[in-house]
Amino acid sequence: MPYRHAHYFVGVVLLVIVGGFWASYFSQVGGAMPLAFHVHAISSMTWLALLIAQHVTIQRRGNALHKQMGKASFVLFPFLILGFVMIINVSAARFAAQESPFIVYAGPSFGIGMTIAIAAYLTLFYQALKHRRNVKLHAGYMLATPMILFESPFSRMMEQMFPWMNVIGSEGPQAVFDTIAISNALMIGLALALYLRDRKHGAPWLTAIFFMALQSVMMWFAPSMPVFGTLFTAYATIPEALTLATGIALGVAAAWFGWEAGKAPAKAPPAPA
Repeated sequence: MPYRHAHYFVGVVLLVIVGGFWASYFSQVGGAMPLAFHVHAISSMTWLALLIAQHVTIQRRGNALHKQMGKASFVLFPFLILGFVMIINVSAARFAAQESPFIVYAGPSFGIGMTIAIAAYLTLFYQALKHRRNVKLHAGYMLATPMILFESPFSRMMEQMFPWMNVIGSEGPQAVFDTIAISNALMIGLALALYLRDRKHGAPWLTAIFFMALQSVMMWFAPSMPVFGTLFTAYATIPEALTLATGIALGVAAAWFGWEAGKAPAKAPPAPA
């Protein structure tokens, strides 16, 4: 099977999430915090746990269990997208309320970054289902999803524990986007290595590279482009029920259309005698 040791990589991403969000989330779980944080944390970590379980079962020839867990992803995936949308909504509300100088400066960038992450997940999951009959492509698209998650927790770890890694060295709040760009660059390097290892089945890694590079560029330059602040303010006026329903619908659509696209072609009827 391809990517024999990939579950260790996914496990590392899971540990990075715990480390990166320990101070701001995990150590504060008993306190009052927005529901969005809990939904995003639970859905993201459950997604990674599912990837680990699926990878281990297929490596051990547990094909039936692997398929059952794959069906469970149809329920989990819309929940994952819902978590992303809820985080965008919290950021938009805080930006519209001008909660702090930092959120006024960085809010639109975070909104753009999460939107690109959603687009990446929708694309990767759709492609994984569409190519589920091609083991290497299916595995590649599924295993590319943790790369999209990596920048958020690792950028926090870099800021708190490894400030020397920020070789860009921007001043003030812009330094946050330095760490995000560098975190994405690490995953882009890994994705590029995987692509060069097997170019024939390298489309998943090129897809991940595109979205991570786009996210880095857009988030870094957004604070200097007022139009994004105007758009984020407009987004904050949309009823939350509508944005949440849209997120769930997008997740369901990616699963449905991906599944339909991956069905075996219908057999041609036998020729008449």
